[in-house]
Amino acid sequence: MKVYRRENYLRRIRGFYHDTEMIKVITGVRRCGKSCLMQSISEELLEAGIQPENIVYLDLDKKKYHKVRTADDLDVLVEQQTADIHGTKYLFIDEIQNVQDFETVVNGYREEGDYSIFMTGSNSYLLSGELVTKLTGRYLEFELYTLSFEEYLGMKEFLGKPVQPDLTSEFDQYLSEGGFPKALQYEGLDKQTYIQGVIQEIFEKDIRKRVKIRKMSVFETVQRYIISNFGSTVSLTNILEDLHRNGCGIKRETLNRYITILEDARIIYPCRRFDLKSRKSVSGEQKYYLADLGFYYAINTDARINFGPAMENVVYTYARTKGYKVSVGRIGKLECDFILNMANRDYAYVQVAMTIMNSLETENREYRPFEKIKDNYPKYLVTRNDPIQHREGIKHVNAAQFMKENRLFT
Repeated sequence: MKVYRRENYLRRIRGFYHDTEMIKVITGVRRCGKSCLMQSISEELLEAGIQPENIVYLDLDKKKYHKVRTADDLDVLVEQQTADIHGTKYLFIDEIQNVQDFETVVNGYREEGDYSIFMTGSNSYLLSGELVTKLTGRYLEFELYTLSFEEYLGMKEFLGKPVQPDLTSEFDQYLSEGGFPKALQYEGLDKQTYIQGVIQEIFEKDIRKRVKIRKMSVFETVQRYIISNFGSTVSLTNILEDLHRNGCGIKRETLNRYITILEDARIIYPCRRFDLKSRKSVSGEQKYYLADLGFYYAINTDARINFGPAMENVVYTYARTKGYKVSVGRIGKLECDFILNMANRDYAYVQVAMTIMNSLETENREYRPFEKIKDNYPKYLVTRNDPIQHREGIKHVNAAQFMKENRLFT
C-alpha cells in the first residue's frame, strides 16, 4: 500500500540512502509517521532499481518479533534475514529501542560495509547512554514531527478528504485537531479517542517500561497540568505552587523528573529564554510546547481554540521542522515570542498573534519588541488572517499562507 510521502524529510535523507558508513536514526513522538517515512524510503529505493530481496524491513513492534528483546536475538534475526543477499543490504529496523543493548549489534553490521541501516525510535532514550557513546560519529538523527499545515493539506488530498476553499477555516481546523497522520482518517469523537489512545500507548511503551513511577495519579496530574498550560511561561517553583494549591503533594525533584520523562517521550518540548543583550540562555522560567496540539484537545472537554498559545505552538513546531533552534526572547522587560537560530549562524525574530486589529494598543504591543532589537536580522509578525501591513521593515505574514507555501524565516 502506497503511503503519503513527506518530501520535507525525504529530501534531507536521500543523500544517505546508499551510505553504509552512517546509521540513519529517525526519532519522534509515537505515531508521528516514522514507519511510513521508512516505507517511503523503501519505495524510492525500489523505484531506483534496488532489488526487493535487498530490502529487509523488521518491525519489532509486530507480534512475530515480540520475543526479539536481546542483542543476541536481534543478531540472529538480522543474520537469518540477510544471509543470502548479495550486494548492499538495506536494513530497516522499526522501534529499535525494544531491544536491549542493540547498539553493539547494529554497529557490528555497519562495520561490515555492505549494510545501509535505517532505524526508528519513539523517544530520546534511543539517543542517550550507550548509543551516544558507542555510535558517536557513526549515526545521523532525523527528527520527525507530526504533520505541518502544508503536509496536513497534502495528506487530506492524498486520502481523498475534502479541503475547504477558505484557507483560514482549514487552518482553524488544523489548530483544533493537531497533525497526527492517522487521526485524519477519523471524525469527531473518534479522532479524540484515537489521540487518547496514542497518549496511553506512549505511557505503556515509552514510559512505564523504562522508568519507575510510584504514584500514577500524581504523574497523571503533572502530565495534565503541563499539557493544559502549554505556551505559558512557567518555572518549577510556580508549577509546584499551583499543584500544591490544588492538593497535589509532590517534591521538587519528583516534579523535575516527571517533566523530564514527558520530554524524553517527546510529548513536550522545552523552549528556554534567551537574553538578547547578553546573548546567553536564561535559567529558570521557560515555556513548554506540545509535540502535537491533539494532546491538548484529547484531555480537555472544551474544544474551543485558544488561538494565542495554539498559534505559538504550531509556529514553534514549524520552525523546528525547518531545522531552527528556537528560544523565547527577552529584551529587558519585553518578550519576543521566538528567536530562531539556524546552525548557530543566522537569526530571525518572530512575534505571533491571533490578530493585531483589535486596537492600536494591541498593534503597538506586538511591534514594540522589534523596536528594541538593533541588529538587521529578519523580523516576522505572524497573525491568523489580518490584512498585511508594511511597517519599519518588519515582515507581516499570514500564518496559514506562510506555512502552506513551506517558507523559511529568511
